[in-house]
Amino acid sequence: MKTLTAALIVFLLSLAPAPGADAASGKLRIGVDPGYPPFSEVDDTGRLKGFDIDIARALCRRLETACAFVREDWEKLIPALRAGKFDAIVSSMSITEKRRRLVAFTDRYYSDVVRFVARKGGGFDPAAPAGRTIGAARATIASDWLEANLSRVATIKLFGEQDALMRALVEGRLDAVFGDGLGHWQWLRSPAGAGFAFAGDGYRLDQGIGIAVRQADEALRRRLNRAIRAIRADGTYQKINARYFPFDIY
Repeated sequence: MKTLTAALIVFLLSLAPAPGADAASGKLRIGVDPGYPPFSEVDDTGRLKGFDIDIARALCRRLETACAFVREDWEKLIPALRAGKFDAIVSSMSITEKRRRLVAFTDRYYSDVVRFVARKGGGFDPAAPAGRTIGAARATIASDWLEANLSRVATIKLFGEQDALMRALVEGRLDAVFGDGLGHWQWLRSPAGAGFAFAGDGYRLDQGIGIAVRQADEALRRRLNRAIRAIRADGTYQKINARYFPFDIY
């Protein structure tokens, strides 16, 4: 659930769109940042796993093509897509109007809200954040919202990696973090999350989570939309959902 800065958007708009999908190889190249469990991560054998990975594989099967995953840092995903490094981004990317200026999106394949997490008993109140230090992942809808709404009353610290963000919270360098509710839900269930909890209600800051493709690849976008509808209709989506969450995230 992430966004780009205005300066980067202006720069990217100056780039010429790249060619369409890699039809010659017979593969759909999928860009992913593998640092966001339980949606995308690397297991002990070096293999990608997670909800996003399983969804991408299911869509490729429906499209009768092979998935070729390309790992990329979060902030480089859209530039790399536009440059032709891969054909689609399946990496928990929020659908926003800012991004629609750079890429095209499929229909959503899940929904999320943004929430604060803080230490239990630490006294953090989202309604009274003055003087607090709040962290978020850089170039996300969470960081955008914090900077637009709380930067005058609170200290905002941004992190390039999710692990570094959560480690800062555990070590007491942050009073709270603000980010994707589902990712935080998973973290709160882990040993590292013991002693922490959600603070306040969730904020709906996007139009759902979608798959990004180049704006010129309308045919691919439509094929992916049909595939999303198909895996929901035949129960594949629900089985994947149940591997990671005891509730429907669509």
